[in-house]
Amino acid sequence: MAVIKEAIILAGGLGTRLRNIVADMPKPMAPVAKRPFLTYLLEFLNSQGITKVILSVGYKYEVIEQYFGSQYKNISLHYSVEKEPLGTGGAIKLALKKVSGNEFFIINGDSFIDVRLEDLYSFCVDMKSDFAIVLKEMINFNRYGTVELDGHVIHRFNEKKPVKKGWINSGVYFLKKDFFESFTFPEKFSFENGFLEKYYSEYDYFGYISDGYFIDIGIPEDFERAQKELPAKINFTA
Repeated sequence: MAVIKEAIILAGGLGTRLRNIVADMPKPMAPVAKRPFLTYLLEFLNSQGITKVILSVGYKYEVIEQYFGSQYKNISLHYSVEKEPLGTGGAIKLALKKVSGNEFFIINGDSFIDVRLEDLYSFCVDMKSDFAIVLKEMINFNRYGTVELDGHVIHRFNEKKPVKKGWINSGVYFLKKDFFESFTFPEKFSFENGFLEKYYSEYDYFGYISDGYFIDIGIPEDFERAQKELPAKINFTA
């Protein structure tokens, strides 16, 4: 089991590209095989020993809070509520107020990768890493930017363009609180632009490569694919 027991889930997405499918609800509540997508993320974290999750929420957050309450199996749920959109970086900065320890994971609320968090943590300990991204190799795509590595250290972030093969950011991170708080950030900023791409050349950001199953429900085609694939990947325990 992961030594780290805390995770932030970025669950404030509006689901604009899924509007015709999910209607008026937060994107992480989009139904996948009759369960909110967020349920699959929580089940995954529960199975890996996470006991505290901070849900970074905003748009229609009451829907999430009313559905899940303050507990999911062995996980205590805490809500970090954006009163106005703060961007992914601002959302993490706000949610940090509810993080108890110095080391934690961050999970995107609209994608899933089957990665062993215990192995990710061991990698970060071995690398003496303050920050790491789980990377996934993809074939023939144009939907994601790519990440280049020099050994295990991130060497470059590339913009979205047609690519035959490359590593993408899977949306799972390891981060140390004191490292993140050593930066001076505005209240509203993008985690991707204002932290990842801005400082990777000044600090060692590590890439952890996973060959686990990955899906992003952000577009209708993959949302439909998730209906069959995700239930086969997540084993809901009693």
